[in-house]
Amino acid sequence: MYPPDHPYQPTPAGGPDVEAHKRALSRLGRWPWQTFDQTYSNGFAHGTSGNVGDTGVEGFQRQTPELDPTGNLTDKLYSHLLRALVPPCLPHAGEYAYDGYALWLLDEANKRQPATATREQALETARSQVGYAETGDNDTKYGRWYGVNYQPWCAIFATWCYETGTQTGSPSFQKGSYYAYVPYIVSDAHNRLRGLSVTSSPAPGDLVCYDWGWDGVYDHVGLFESGGPSSWQAIEGNTSSDNSGSQSNGGGVYRRSRSKSQASVVFVRVAEP
Repeated sequence: MYPPDHPYQPTPAGGPDVEAHKRALSRLGRWPWQTFDQTYSNGFAHGTSGNVGDTGVEGFQRQTPELDPTGNLTDKLYSHLLRALVPPCLPHAGEYAYDGYALWLLDEANKRQPATATREQALETARSQVGYAETGDNDTKYGRWYGVNYQPWCAIFATWCYETGTQTGSPSFQKGSYYAYVPYIVSDAHNRLRGLSVTSSPAPGDLVCYDWGWDGVYDHVGLFESGGPSSWQAIEGNTSSDNSGSQSNGGGVYRRSRSKSQASVVFVRVAEP
């Protein structure tokens, strides 16, 4: 079943949850307001777990490939909604009715800030590097490109992703100048300089800065991939593949699962050009 503590059990048509999720659906670009109004008022998305008798609802469902004839979630809609939810909360869509669980999914999807073009391009570039390993002593192609080799390179990796992996580059990063040092990223974000700002709602492609020692000195950075401010997945340069090695000088590019219990963390939003 869907998480037992979620607040969106089936609710009466026209309630505040209904209106909020109608707006959420509209922003997600799924269905026109008018059609959604017609079907919602007839019971669609409210505990619909069996056959639906209303002609309007059935007609709507026939025209909507994301729903099966009983109003249940299909894999297509499930996948669409979960693009912003990683890891998936449930194993299979067809087992669940388009009811409170779907409302919960929509709410979660609506909370997630969408990746912008530049951030998504930088993130895709980072993904393409997973598995890269330095040749030793912090010798990397990223350091050679930046002009500062044989040095810890997590920030240089993030800069490389934004400078080489995006169509327009980013005003926040500059080869040879910004950034090779994580504390400068955090400082500029707090001061809203160079298009950086601190955010409490990280989006794909944003930066995650870690202070492992909780001493106010941030010593590692990665690119936020998915999740939320409590637990997330990131692509990080110069880290280890697991927690047994160095987290900020581990020698490779890896996808890591992190949580706020591991370090003092600042999420940094990267502005569009």
